[in-house]
Amino acid sequence: MSVLRLRRALPGPRATLAAAGVLAAAHAAPAITSIGPLRRRLLPNLAGVGDPGHVALTFDDGPDPRSTPAFLAALREYEVTATFFLLGRMLVEAPDVGRELVDAGHEIAVHGWEHRCMLLRGPAATYDDLARAVETIVDVTGTLPRWYRPPYGVLSSSALRAARRLGLTPVLWTNWGRDWTRAATPASVLATVTRDLDGGATVLLHDSDCTSAPESWRNTLGALPPLLEEVREQGLAVGPLRDHALPRSAATA
Repeated sequence: MSVLRLRRALPGPRATLAAAGVLAAAHAAPAITSIGPLRRRLLPNLAGVGDPGHVALTFDDGPDPRSTPAFLAALREYEVTATFFLLGRMLVEAPDVGRELVDAGHEIAVHGWEHRCMLLRGPAATYDDLARAVETIVDVTGTLPRWYRPPYGVLSSSALRAARRLGLTPVLWTNWGRDWTRAATPASVLATVTRDLDGGATVLLHDSDCTSAPESWRNTLGALPPLLEEVREQGLAVGPLRDHALPRSAATA
């Protein structure tokens, strides 16, 4: 083939840019599920809408030796277990705390290796991140995680494929406390997380400030007892995702 014919056969700049745009859009499309009201209405399983007589309590970003033990103590006092979405790099730094979570009956889940937005990673880097986190959790705690929650609650097509390959079910949340901000207080966390809180909800809180405002975990800890009391006053059980009657399939996302 002559050079001229070869040039004619190759896609032009506009076609190349268009193809790249399509691929980028497909990669980012699942990120629309980060919009809470839309997620809860259209994808209730991904939002964590479960048993109407139960509230799932979940924590992100640990384990943190400075703060997670305080949450363990508070939950022990109320005889409540929860699901902890761990960062692999944090677990490596605090393996004893990770094992303590399991010994106390809490459920371990995957938040990734690092707290980076999945939209900024390609398929190989995304899979490596999740696989490394899963391997670390298994090695350190002896448990095989079931659930996956991406950093910032932002999914990508690569993250969904990686989760499926690793047997993980993505789950986000229905209610959060906005407890990572500098302006948060125990009262604001409680008011925010209990707004429209009802049976079947999945609550997102943070047991570490490794990606949040310094010392923000103290506001979360302060809001935890009144939150547990309010849920029980509604006649609802509270516990981990494993008791929340969600389907175990990454395809639900």
